[in-house]
Amino acid sequence: MKARFQLYVVAAILAIVGLSGALYKNLNLGFPLWPGESKNVWTLQSKIDFQPSGDPIEVTLALPEKSSNGVIIDENFSSSGFGFVIFEEGEQRYARWTRREAPSKNVISLNYKLQVVHDNSKLSQPNAPEGEVEKLRTFPSERESLRLMLDRLSQESATDASFTQLMLGRLNAREKSQDVAYLLSVNNDQVMDVAFKLLSYKGIHFQTIKGLQLEDGRRRANYSELLEIYSNGQWIQFNPTTGEKGLPSDFLIWQRGGISLLDVIGGINSKVEFSMVVNTVPARTVAMMQDLSNQAALIDMSIYSLPVEQQGVFKTLLLIPIGALVVVFLRIIVGLPTSGTFMPILIALAFIETGLLAGLPMFILVVGVGLWIRYYLSHLNLLLVARVSAVIIVVIGLMAFFSIASYKLGIVSAMSVTFFPTIILAWTIERMSTLWEEEGPRDVVKQGGGSLLVAVIAYGLMTNSIAKHLTFNFPELSLVLLALILVIGQYNGYRLSELYRFRHMVFGQKAQVK
Repeated sequence: MKARFQLYVVAAILAIVGLSGALYKNLNLGFPLWPGESKNVWTLQSKIDFQPSGDPIEVTLALPEKSSNGVIIDENFSSSGFGFVIFEEGEQRYARWTRREAPSKNVISLNYKLQVVHDNSKLSQPNAPEGEVEKLRTFPSERESLRLMLDRLSQESATDASFTQLMLGRLNAREKSQDVAYLLSVNNDQVMDVAFKLLSYKGIHFQTIKGLQLEDGRRRANYSELLEIYSNGQWIQFNPTTGEKGLPSDFLIWQRGGISLLDVIGGINSKVEFSMVVNTVPARTVAMMQDLSNQAALIDMSIYSLPVEQQGVFKTLLLIPIGALVVVFLRIIVGLPTSGTFMPILIALAFIETGLLAGLPMFILVVGVGLWIRYYLSHLNLLLVARVSAVIIVVIGLMAFFSIASYKLGIVSAMSVTFFPTIILAWTIERMSTLWEEEGPRDVVKQGGGSLLVAVIAYGLMTNSIAKHLTFNFPELSLVLLALILVIGQYNGYRLSELYRFRHMVFGQKAQVK
């Protein structure tokens, strides 16, 4: 009982480790669970244009934040003739180009290009604001209009969110009240400026969000702004034009709460424009491209760090645990006889290369001819070593003959008979021949047919697209298969075939009881 308990503990640990590793790679690193999954990768390019004024140049561009709803997988900067550095201030990243002497150009262009995966689930909440809201400075002439509008909105709203929606609706309405029209005229028709003053007088913490409305093939696009307020422990976004609540599904956050997106010293007439295009990329490729420190350590010590040729080898080898599980289940639980333990797995691997329709008849043909030749060799009274060696040479000759004959007949699929393991075929022929002599042809057919049946079932599971995808991308799942094999291995009850064999005894006992 103690040994069985230890076995269950070991199997549980193996299963937990394997499943945990697979879930970690799926949830944290983005490896897809299903084959064929793909993601949209946006290629964005920001172009900065300005005219040099003759003074030393310093250009600062805010970069997408780490906590935004975009996962950056690659980024490039053009800095020809400029000093360049990337620095961080809090959660915000910045790129800075510097040059002491202005070049003799009418217009200077700087570019920043990145590839990003838009994912709103990656968006994290900024820190809660501290302290009281500082009231913005206003003109004495607009204070009465602000007070009247503030009182009216406070009476008609129940929460900070409803206050903000009502405010934006009034500021963007076609028919505006006198107070709204006056406030807009004083603030140069800037809705956001009026909104900031009202929110500060109301005591609501607020900030702006600068970002891009993603649209495939869009060129020379400008950034958009959202209004964000802090209420009841969370930040809530609003469209300043429509008053719609929430973050738009196709909006990529670029800067959150910053004062300006672009600062240019030593230049005039500066502007930044964006171009964007989307490409569909396999999800595993995207996961591999992501520059995450925790992922890089995992990838460096995994199959993905091997050359492509070696990865192809392991792609096949990682299917063997599936074949092993099939053999264990069919032999221990079902009670299906096979010619050896590993032979069905090796035959299944050969079928993967040859194809089932071509490999199955070729295997039967080679083994059948080999058995006939082995029967003839038995009359020569050879020792075991010499007899097996002779069978090996004969099997190689048969493979060569069938390959040449199939090539001449135009049957290309039959040429792949060379993928069959020669030594295993030779030893199988020798073993079946010995079994024929000792037990008779019936046992040969049972073990040979059982081996082929197990190989065919293993072949069907090993060539399944989901199984191939999971074993290669999540090799830690082999620990789960190992746990299942350990659990099945301690079973010592009746096989299903034995229950069928003694079915008459069971039915007879039931009849006697009645």
